[in-house]
Amino acid sequence: MPWLLPREIAPLHQKALDRYLGSLTERLSDPNVDRNALVREELARLLYGRPYEELLEANPLAAMGLDPEGITFEAEYYAATDLEKFRRVKPLLWFWKVLDLTPLGQSVHSGVAIRRALAPFIFKRVGKNPKFFQNVEFSVGYNLELGDDVVVHRYVFLDDIGGIKIGDRTSLSDYVNVYSHTHHVLASPDVTLKETIIGSGVRITYHATVLAGVRIGDDAMVGTGAIVTKDIPPHAIALGIPARPVRYKVRHDCPYCRKGEPHPSDLVPKLPDRKGNPDYPDFLPPGFGTREAGS
Repeated sequence: MPWLLPREIAPLHQKALDRYLGSLTERLSDPNVDRNALVREELARLLYGRPYEELLEANPLAAMGLDPEGITFEAEYYAATDLEKFRRVKPLLWFWKVLDLTPLGQSVHSGVAIRRALAPFIFKRVGKNPKFFQNVEFSVGYNLELGDDVVVHRYVFLDDIGGIKIGDRTSLSDYVNVYSHTHHVLASPDVTLKETIIGSGVRITYHATVLAGVRIGDDAMVGTGAIVTKDIPPHAIALGIPARPVRYKVRHDCPYCRKGEPHPSDLVPKLPDRKGNPDYPDFLPPGFGTREAGS
């Protein structure tokens, strides 16, 4: 018996959801649509059951909280954020975030379906059938690339400011953190953007952290609570702090292993490291300006 079983909702509700998703996708596909207006209107109707203009007159602060032009994200304060790209995705990131607090967002069936509809209009690349559960966070959204059948569980944080690529059939468990930027230990504004690559068929389990710039190979697994600071090879099971391979999956059917060829994850091109703040142009060597403890 498979672990996941199919579930359906009442036909009346499914029909309403399908109609809504079709309308939402059609409107978002219009290059001339005002995404801020669309989002504030949809949220006003979902949360308050009334048009946005009525809510604005009755409760201006509540209305402000629904309008993407009335709120800010942390990424808007970053020197590295491309504000033009972020302007396009910001309304949909806000829709995603607020939707998670509604009954529609908390339901797996409707929540996953609506996020799946939003994903192609936010992320840099999206494969087929992405599955996002509630309360997933992104830094900018527009630097995230997903393969097919990627699953991202609750409370995952994807810091894509420097770029994150995730391969096919990869699963990120609850409370996983994936980063793509670092701060220098002596000067916090000295930020380096490092693209992070996660291969296909990877499992990153509960509460694990993937630091910026690493590459996790195809079919690898990262154990609970591990912190990945260096590259993990394909098929490895990595545990600990810092995460190190302790076993390797035996995959007799792996064509790359049989032929001694690189796995696809090894060949994914990675952007060079770059500075997120132009005030700090130089790359300082690791440990610069520090000394060993006890010395």
